[in-house]
Amino acid sequence: MRKEYGFILITYILMQMSAYIGQPLLYQLGLMAGVDRERLIVLVPGYWTVIAFALATAVVLLILWRSTYRNSIERQTPVSPSIAAAWSVAGIFMAFFAQFAASLIEQYLLGIEAGSDNTKSIIELVEGLPLVILAVAVLGPFLEEIVFRKIIFGSLYNRMPFFFAALISSLIFSVAHRELEHTILYAAMGFTFAFLYVKTKRIIVPIVAHVSMNTFVVLMQYVLADEIEEMIQKAEEMEQMSQWIWWF
Repeated sequence: MRKEYGFILITYILMQMSAYIGQPLLYQLGLMAGVDRERLIVLVPGYWTVIAFALATAVVLLILWRSTYRNSIERQTPVSPSIAAAWSVAGIFMAFFAQFAASLIEQYLLGIEAGSDNTKSIIELVEGLPLVILAVAVLGPFLEEIVFRKIIFGSLYNRMPFFFAALISSLIFSVAHRELEHTILYAAMGFTFAFLYVKTKRIIVPIVAHVSMNTFVVLMQYVLADEIEEMIQKAEEMEQMSQWIWWF
């Protein structure tokens, strides 16, 4: 693996671990500034998320700007900008379809409950500080595509067929989100974004698809949280009613 890629991986890992030091430090700075303790408990996680993601993105962009290395995917002729734009739009629908199909498999074949603790945690951060949307819906997907598709998948793709490179990188993608029960879902997403990368030879395509999907999901769950909860309750009531009808 290239030295530049190693620096990017280290940056990403440090970003993920930075909360253990950054949040207590930010909390103490808030106390020194006279901010209420209860307010700090709500705001600090969100503010540190934005700070950590922004710093990591700046470092990664700087490394990429200074690097001239291209993996075997990017050494091929990329599609034209117009074709890339079309695949970016198509990729959004492909990502949602892959996520939907994977969730059905998890829920009805494996008995895994729908919903993501990771997503719930993100929504809680957004409710405390809406600026977090920028970090988790834009900066986060950008960093993930650079790390998991451009670097990890791209490096593996130099040495093995697409399927195995996408599988390994997708499993790592799942582990990084600390939700092993949803491995199939994250693998489905990983395969989709890896396909877009190989198909177009442009990393910007899976980045756009990933950013668009995350932005839509976060905004839907944040802005329409009450409506979604009401729809879920009605669906559960209808399911219970249908069970009673079937029993009679």
